[in-house]
Amino acid sequence: MPLRHLVAACAALLVMTLPCAAADAARYSPGEVIVHYRPGTSPDARANARDLTGRGPVKALPGGSRRVRIGDGDSVRHTLSELRGNPTVRYALPNFVARASAFLPNDPGFAGPGRWHDVQWNFAGPAGIRMPEAWDLARAAGAPGGRGALVAVLDTGVAYANRGRFRRAPELYADRFARGYDFVADDRFPNDENGHGTHVAGTIAQRTNNGAGLTGIAYGARIMPVRVLDGQGLGDVAAIARAVRFAARGGADVINLSLEFDSGVRASQIPDILAALRYAHRKGAMVVAASGNEDAGTVAYPARAGHVISVAATTEHMCRAEYSNMGSGLDIAAPGGGSDMSERPVTAEEAALCRAGRRGRDIYQQTFVGSPRNFRYPAGFQGTSMAAPHVSAVAALVIASKRLGPGAGPDDVQARLQATARDLGRRGLDERYGAGLLDAAAALGPDRFQDPPADGG
Repeated sequence: MPLRHLVAACAALLVMTLPCAAADAARYSPGEVIVHYRPGTSPDARANARDLTGRGPVKALPGGSRRVRIGDGDSVRHTLSELRGNPTVRYALPNFVARASAFLPNDPGFAGPGRWHDVQWNFAGPAGIRMPEAWDLARAAGAPGGRGALVAVLDTGVAYANRGRFRRAPELYADRFARGYDFVADDRFPNDENGHGTHVAGTIAQRTNNGAGLTGIAYGARIMPVRVLDGQGLGDVAAIARAVRFAARGGADVINLSLEFDSGVRASQIPDILAALRYAHRKGAMVVAASGNEDAGTVAYPARAGHVISVAATTEHMCRAEYSNMGSGLDIAAPGGGSDMSERPVTAEEAALCRAGRRGRDIYQQTFVGSPRNFRYPAGFQGTSMAAPHVSAVAALVIASKRLGPGAGPDDVQARLQATARDLGRRGLDERYGAGLLDAAAALGPDRFQDPPADGG
């Protein structure tokens, strides 16, 4: 039975408790919990509560929570039960684990086609987001490629520098990285050990117009590499919550979260991430997140949270991708690659495009294969992870071009992207595509006016 089905079967039995044992390791970090004390709790009372955990190491988190290692050998389930019985504890939760929102390639040596001008269907062509026109508009506005914008990529890291066994991706500009951080290893070197984050960064800001490889959407923007997912593409609440605040404090205009929690994870189980997202919104950062890859009828967190623009994935046929999560919390869609949806189309427009299960092309960008020194354009990258950076990068273009004026905030940018999207499903917002397919040229272009009278008056 696939893990997602096992987790879903367990979820119906639980109310603020833990998932079934078989799914535990995939859903939260073993041997640690997140604890938040009630206001006014004295140091002595906190120490007494810590006795319940065996007095393992404690790390303070922004917002007042603590990540506590269990020192007495008890299970997470047992430790939480004890902590929740302590009157000084406001909440005690597992340190839930998120995963990269993509189907990662499992054929390390398999490279994509050699004719690159035909590969990026997601940027141009019938199912693309109209990048050639958008690039012209950004240049005309004095912000070529989104120059001046800063996008934080919270992911498996980015191949941003030559350091030890790591190499910078040849198609990422060496001088366009802001200071980042590794919240997995807790150091200043967010090198990618997976390849997912480098692929995402390439969609946003890969070198363009250099006669080699592929292109990036906001090729003039800077990237802040922030590592929150390990080499297996897994990361926990504590790392993600700290990283969102770090990116917001560092002045990120856009924060890209190409990651998802299991669709059974609820808001009440990740309060530290939700608090961090609210903080980022107050600091003026636009947060973009993947809707999830479980073909579920619910948008996954963190995309489901308030002040986050949730992104579904479409195929080269402009259909919902078969894996892409749906739901009333969906905001917009962007190319993610892969096969068409399996359900019946609901509109005539959709019926003209979509064929159940029809295979479409993947999303290609430069990343490494096997070793962080071996860079290629591998096949197999498809998912809402690949869709989200399209939206983040176009948001960076809109922000850098000052298309919405000097006082525009993240809500204004989101409203612009949604208002200019191409409707694909039911008219207006719908549960498969949100507002529709991202349209970069329309987002950067002039507002629609009525045609002038024939005499020019």
